[in-house]
Amino acid sequence: MFRLSQFMQEIDNPTPVRNAKPPGPVVIWNLVRRCNLNCKHCYSISADTDFPGELSTDQVFTVMDDLKTFKVPVLILSGGEPLLRPDIFEISRHAKAMGFYVALSTNGTLIDEATADRIAEIGYDYLGISLDGIGEVHDRFRRQEGAFDASMRGIRLCHDRGIKVGVRYTMTEGNIESLNGILDLVEGENIDKFYLSHLVYAGRGNRNRGDDAAHRTTRDAMDVMFERCWDYVKRGEHKEFVTGNNDADGVYFLMWVEKHFPHRAAHIKAKLEAWGGNASGVNVANIDNLGTVHPDTMWWHYDIGNVKDRPFSEIWADTSDPIMAGLKASPRQIKGRCGKCRHFAICGGNTRVRAERLTGDPWEEDPACYLSDTEIGIAAGRRVVNRPYRGKRDEAAAQR
Repeated sequence: MFRLSQFMQEIDNPTPVRNAKPPGPVVIWNLVRRCNLNCKHCYSISADTDFPGELSTDQVFTVMDDLKTFKVPVLILSGGEPLLRPDIFEISRHAKAMGFYVALSTNGTLIDEATADRIAEIGYDYLGISLDGIGEVHDRFRRQEGAFDASMRGIRLCHDRGIKVGVRYTMTEGNIESLNGILDLVEGENIDKFYLSHLVYAGRGNRNRGDDAAHRTTRDAMDVMFERCWDYVKRGEHKEFVTGNNDADGVYFLMWVEKHFPHRAAHIKAKLEAWGGNASGVNVANIDNLGTVHPDTMWWHYDIGNVKDRPFSEIWADTSDPIMAGLKASPRQIKGRCGKCRHFAICGGNTRVRAERLTGDPWEEDPACYLSDTEIGIAAGRRVVNRPYRGKRDEAAAQR
């Protein structure tokens, strides 16, 4: 995750560069796979049906004990739709009592007055609700009429109760028209946080990867993000902006700083290198509804163990698995443009799932890098094409 607003603050108020890493990985935990929606980009391919074999409450608590001993600082409770799990508030209360930072990731459509009261009672540190467009655009992506209005009601009910609420938006060519509208909504509703997620080719997101944002579209969207975020900084107003699933965002931000604030470029570059880009398999982990562990949430097609068979702490530390060994290598051994990039220390090779999905090789270049060869220091100079990269046949068309 690229915490844009934090890096923006460094322009006005630089702080010492530190390479401190979290004591354990952030764990995104898909406690239930059932969902009342059928979203086009769902990485877990959830549906409105029960999935057998999900962890019991007692099994969840046992895993939590191990996570706490392993110094996991953050639990992001997700689904499917986590509010469809009958014991979600019991689990959440237990996690809070153990001292975890606890976030709830929901589509927001099931939040009524009573549910909002229970969410407030738990005291979640953060509540993330997905909005992928305004009105009909969101409903089309979520494949349910009225989903936008229901999610907005949930946002407002929680915000009125003093809960920290954020909006998550997954960008594609099919909903880019709504980006400015959602950012206006975030401001008008006084929502605390905005998270722009780039599409990853996982689950239904892989089936629909032809809708991925074009490279030029992505650059334009990031320009909008930078302008909006910097405007809040200038006004002295706190609003969190983050992006996820495309670590080239950090490099593109450095280019923006070099253009607008060249006196801060060296400091920002050092800060970005301390961040280090992609953290899959290192500082970000996933446990799915059946207890299977994955390098992150977009790797559901790849298993590295199950908490029913052995503790998460053992699974996560085991580098006998070739994917985990490669992800934990420092530096990672990445091929193609990513491996040659002069900004590799910032990006870390970007998202491995997209490379694996398109080529079968998880160590190939990430096709969603929207920077030109010139920008990343490769002499040949591939231009930025105004469409997503869909495979090897695009390479010839992309050359000058």
